[in-house]
Amino acid sequence: KPIGIIRNSRNARDVSCWHGAGDALPWPAARTGISMTLTPNAGKRWSNGTVELMKHRRSIRKYQDRQISKADLETIIEAGTYAPNAGGGQRSMIVGIHNAALAGKIGRMNVARFDRSKLSGSYVSQEQPSIIDDPSTKSGFYGAPTVCIVFAQKNFLYSIPDAFCCAENMVLMATELGISSCIVARGEETFDSEMGTALLREWNIPENYIARCFVLLGYVSGEYPGEKPRKAGHSKIVEG
Repeated sequence: KPIGIIRNSRNARDVSCWHGAGDALPWPAARTGISMTLTPNAGKRWSNGTVELMKHRRSIRKYQDRQISKADLETIIEAGTYAPNAGGGQRSMIVGIHNAALAGKIGRMNVARFDRSKLSGSYVSQEQPSIIDDPSTKSGFYGAPTVCIVFAQKNFLYSIPDAFCCAENMVLMATELGISSCIVARGEETFDSEMGTALLREWNIPENYIARCFVLLGYVSGEYPGEKPRKAGHSKIVEG
Protein backbone atom coordinates (compact mmCIF):
# COMPACT_ATOMS: atom_id res chain seq x y z
CA LYS A 1 0.00 0.00 0.00
CA PRO A 2 1.21 3.56 -0.49
CA ILE A 3 2.85 4.92 2.65
CA GLY A 4 1.67 8.35 1.60
CA ILE A 5 0.01 10.30 -1.19
CA ILE A 6 0.73 14.02 -1.31
CA ARG A 7 -1.69 16.23 -3.23
CA ASN A 8 -1.55 19.98 -3.64
CA SER A 9 -4.50 21.58 -5.44
CA ARG A 10 -2.54 24.70 -6.30
CA ASN A 11 -0.27 22.87 -8.71
CA ALA A 12 -2.20 19.60 -9.11
CA ARG A 13 0.70 17.70 -7.63
CA ASP A 14 0.24 14.00 -7.05
CA VAL A 15 3.13 12.16 -5.41
CA SER A 16 2.82 8.51 -4.39
CA CYS A 17 5.35 6.86 -2.08
CA TRP A 18 5.77 3.09 -1.86
CA HIS A 19 8.05 1.22 0.53
CA GLY A 20 8.79 -2.42 -0.12
CA ALA A 21 6.34 -5.01 -1.36
CA GLY A 22 4.11 -5.16 1.71
CA ASP A 23 0.43 -5.39 0.82
CA ALA A 24 0.85 -4.37 -2.80
CA LEU A 25 -2.26 -4.27 -4.94
CA PRO A 26 -3.03 -7.56 -6.76
CA TRP A 27 -1.33 -7.70 -10.12
CA PRO A 28 -3.92 -6.87 -12.82
CA ALA A 29 -4.96 -10.15 -14.40
CA ALA A 30 -4.90 -8.71 -17.92
CA ARG A 31 -1.20 -7.94 -17.57
CA THR A 32 0.10 -11.21 -16.22
CA GLY A 33 0.21 -13.08 -19.52
CA ILE A 34 3.42 -13.53 -21.43
CA SER A 35 1.81 -12.95 -24.80
CA MET A 36 1.69 -9.16 -25.27
CA THR A 37 0.61 -6.52 -27.79
CA LEU A 38 2.05 -3.00 -27.61
CA THR A 39 0.24 0.27 -28.19
CA PRO A 40 1.04 2.16 -31.42
CA ASN A 41 3.38 4.44 -29.46
CA ALA A 42 5.73 1.58 -28.73
CA GLY A 43 5.48 0.16 -32.21
CA LYS A 44 6.49 -3.48 -32.06
CA ARG A 45 4.40 -6.56 -31.27
CA TRP A 46 5.79 -9.74 -29.78
CA SER A 47 4.61 -13.02 -28.22
CA ASN A 48 7.81 -14.76 -27.17
CA GLY A 49 8.02 -13.74 -23.52
CA THR A 50 10.55 -12.06 -21.30
CA VAL A 51 13.64 -12.10 -23.53
CA GLU A 52 11.79 -10.44 -26.40
CA LEU A 53 10.42 -7.87 -23.96
CA MET A 54 13.99 -7.07 -22.86
CA LYS A 55 15.13 -6.79 -26.47
CA HIS A 56 12.33 -4.35 -27.25
CA ARG A 57 13.01 -1.95 -24.36
CA ARG A 58 14.80 1.30 -25.27
CA SER A 59 16.09 4.31 -23.35
CA ILE A 60 13.78 7.09 -24.55
CA ARG A 61 14.66 10.79 -24.24
CA LYS A 62 11.97 12.31 -26.47
CA TYR A 63 8.51 12.38 -24.91
CA GLN A 64 5.01 13.48 -25.83
CA ASP A 65 3.16 15.82 -23.49
CA ARG A 66 0.59 13.07 -22.86
CA GLN A 67 0.57 11.84 -19.27
CA ILE A 68 0.48 8.15 -18.32
CA SER A 69 -2.39 6.91 -16.16
CA LYS A 70 -2.11 6.68 -12.40
CA ALA A 71 -3.15 3.01 -12.60
CA ASP A 72 -0.20 2.25 -14.91
CA LEU A 73 2.14 4.19 -12.63
CA GLU A 74 1.00 2.14 -9.64
CA THR A 75 1.59 -1.09 -11.60
CA ILE A 76 5.11 0.04 -12.59
CA ILE A 77 5.92 0.99 -8.99
CA GLU A 78 4.58 -2.34 -7.77
CA ALA A 79 6.93 -4.12 -10.21
CA GLY A 80 9.83 -2.19 -8.66
CA THR A 81 8.93 -3.43 -5.19
CA TYR A 82 9.36 -7.03 -6.40
CA ALA A 83 12.94 -6.53 -7.62
CA PRO A 84 15.77 -8.65 -6.23
CA ASN A 85 17.13 -7.00 -3.07
CA ALA A 86 19.95 -7.80 -0.70
CA GLY A 87 18.92 -10.26 1.98
CA GLY A 88 15.28 -9.77 1.10
CA GLY A 89 15.37 -6.55 3.14
CA GLN A 90 13.11 -4.52 0.81
CA ARG A 91 14.95 -1.35 1.81
CA SER A 92 14.45 0.70 -1.36
CA MET A 93 11.79 3.41 -1.38
CA ILE A 94 10.05 4.67 -4.54
CA VAL A 95 8.49 8.10 -4.94
CA GLY A 96 6.37 8.55 -8.08
CA ILE A 97 6.07 12.11 -9.39
CA HIS A 98 2.86 12.08 -11.42
CA ASN A 99 2.98 15.74 -12.38
CA ALA A 100 4.83 17.06 -15.44
CA ALA A 101 5.59 20.49 -13.96
CA LEU A 102 7.14 19.04 -10.80
CA ALA A 103 9.04 16.42 -12.81
CA GLY A 104 10.45 19.21 -14.99
CA LYS A 105 11.54 21.18 -11.92
CA ILE A 106 13.43 18.21 -10.49
CA GLY A 107 14.86 17.47 -13.95
CA ARG A 108 16.38 20.97 -14.03
CA MET A 109 17.83 20.38 -10.57
CA ASN A 110 19.34 17.15 -11.90
CA VAL A 111 21.04 18.70 -14.92
CA ALA A 112 22.30 21.68 -12.88
CA ARG A 113 24.63 19.34 -10.97
CA PHE A 114 25.90 17.47 -14.03
CA ASP A 115 29.71 17.30 -14.00
CA ARG A 116 31.03 16.87 -17.55
CA SER A 117 34.60 16.35 -16.28
CA LYS A 118 33.60 12.84 -15.17
CA LEU A 119 32.47 11.66 -18.61
CA SER A 120 34.20 8.65 -20.13
CA GLY A 121 32.74 9.27 -23.59
CA SER A 122 31.08 12.01 -25.58
CA TYR A 123 28.38 10.23 -27.59
CA VAL A 124 25.22 8.36 -26.63
CA SER A 125 22.61 8.48 -29.37
CA GLN A 126 21.65 10.42 -32.46
CA GLU A 127 18.04 9.20 -32.33
CA GLN A 128 17.59 9.78 -28.60
CA PRO A 129 20.29 12.33 -27.63
CA SER A 130 21.29 12.70 -23.99
CA ILE A 131 22.77 15.71 -22.22
CA ILE A 132 26.14 14.25 -23.17
CA ASP A 133 25.25 14.74 -26.84
CA ASP A 134 23.43 18.04 -26.42
CA PRO A 135 24.83 20.41 -23.75
CA SER A 136 21.87 22.77 -24.31
CA THR A 137 19.47 20.23 -22.75
CA LYS A 138 17.72 22.03 -19.90
CA SER A 139 16.26 19.04 -18.05
CA GLY A 140 17.90 15.79 -17.10
CA PHE A 141 14.45 14.18 -17.48
CA TYR A 142 13.97 15.23 -21.15
CA GLY A 143 10.35 16.30 -20.74
CA ALA A 144 9.09 12.98 -19.33
CA PRO A 145 5.71 13.74 -17.69
CA THR A 146 6.19 11.19 -14.90
CA VAL A 147 9.36 10.35 -12.99
CA CYS A 148 9.95 7.77 -10.27
CA ILE A 149 12.74 8.40 -7.76
CA VAL A 150 14.38 5.37 -6.15
CA PHE A 151 15.77 6.05 -2.68
CA ALA A 152 17.97 3.72 -0.65
CA GLN A 153 19.78 3.78 2.68
CA LYS A 154 22.91 5.95 2.58
CA ASN A 155 25.34 3.65 4.35
CA PHE A 156 24.03 0.26 3.31
CA LEU A 157 26.62 -1.68 1.29
CA TYR A 158 24.15 -2.86 -1.36
CA SER A 159 21.89 0.19 -1.64
CA ILE A 160 23.04 1.08 -5.18
CA PRO A 161 22.55 -2.40 -6.71
CA ASP A 162 19.21 -2.68 -4.88
CA ALA A 163 18.04 0.63 -6.40
CA PHE A 164 19.07 -0.21 -9.96
CA CYS A 165 17.50 -3.68 -9.78
CA CYS A 166 14.32 -1.89 -8.75
CA ALA A 167 14.66 0.52 -11.69
CA GLU A 168 15.13 -2.29 -14.21
CA ASN A 169 11.98 -4.06 -13.03
CA MET A 170 10.13 -0.80 -13.52
CA VAL A 171 11.32 -0.11 -17.07
CA LEU A 172 10.50 -3.68 -18.13
CA MET A 173 6.99 -3.35 -16.70
CA ALA A 174 6.62 -0.02 -18.46
CA THR A 175 7.65 -1.64 -21.75
CA GLU A 176 4.98 -4.33 -21.34
CA LEU A 177 2.39 -1.57 -20.83
CA GLY A 178 3.49 0.26 -23.99
CA ILE A 179 5.06 3.08 -21.94
CA SER A 180 8.51 4.42 -22.82
CA SER A 181 11.17 4.87 -20.15
CA CYS A 182 14.75 5.73 -19.31
CA ILE A 183 16.91 5.18 -16.22
CA VAL A 184 18.81 8.31 -15.16
CA ALA A 185 21.54 8.50 -12.52
CA ARG A 186 22.91 11.54 -10.59
CA GLY A 187 20.33 10.96 -7.88
CA GLU A 188 22.68 11.72 -5.02
CA GLU A 189 23.56 15.28 -6.11
CA THR A 190 20.11 16.21 -7.45
CA PHE A 191 18.70 16.87 -3.98
CA ASP A 192 21.93 18.26 -2.50
CA SER A 193 20.55 21.79 -2.20
CA GLU A 194 18.18 23.81 -0.04
CA MET A 195 15.37 23.22 -2.54
CA GLY A 196 16.11 19.50 -2.71
CA THR A 197 16.22 19.15 1.06
CA ALA A 198 12.84 20.90 1.32
CA LEU A 199 11.27 18.42 -1.12
CA LEU A 200 12.64 15.41 0.76
CA ARG A 201 11.27 16.82 3.99
CA GLU A 202 7.88 17.43 2.36
CA TRP A 203 7.77 13.80 1.13
CA ASN A 204 8.80 12.46 4.58
CA ILE A 205 11.92 10.75 3.22
CA PRO A 206 13.96 9.41 6.17
CA GLU A 207 17.23 11.29 6.79
CA ASN A 208 19.29 8.13 6.30
CA TYR A 209 17.93 7.68 2.74
CA ILE A 210 19.42 9.09 -0.46
CA ALA A 211 18.23 9.21 -4.07
CA ARG A 212 20.12 6.67 -6.19
CA CYS A 213 18.41 6.87 -9.58
CA PHE A 214 15.34 7.96 -11.53
CA VAL A 215 12.96 6.15 -13.89
CA LEU A 216 11.48 8.42 -16.56
CA LEU A 217 8.05 7.44 -17.90
CA GLY A 218 5.91 8.66 -20.79
CA TYR A 219 5.07 8.06 -24.44
CA VAL A 220 7.75 8.30 -27.11
CA SER A 221 7.62 11.31 -29.41
CA GLY A 222 8.36 10.21 -32.96
CA GLU A 223 9.36 6.73 -34.05
CA TYR A 224 10.36 4.08 -31.56
CA PRO A 225 14.10 3.37 -32.04
CA GLY A 226 15.18 0.16 -33.69
CA GLU A 227 17.32 -2.54 -32.15
CA LYS A 228 21.08 -2.02 -31.99
CA PRO A 229 23.36 -4.99 -32.68
CA ARG A 230 25.10 -6.34 -29.59
CA LYS A 231 28.85 -5.84 -29.22
CA ALA A 232 30.85 -9.00 -29.88
CA GLY A 233 33.14 -10.39 -27.19
CA HIS A 234 31.18 -9.02 -24.22
CA SER A 235 29.87 -12.35 -22.95
CA LYS A 236 31.50 -15.67 -22.20
CA ILE A 237 30.62 -19.09 -20.82
CA VAL A 238 33.27 -21.03 -18.85
CA GLU A 239 32.78 -24.79 -18.43
CA GLY A 240 35.65 -26.04 -16.37
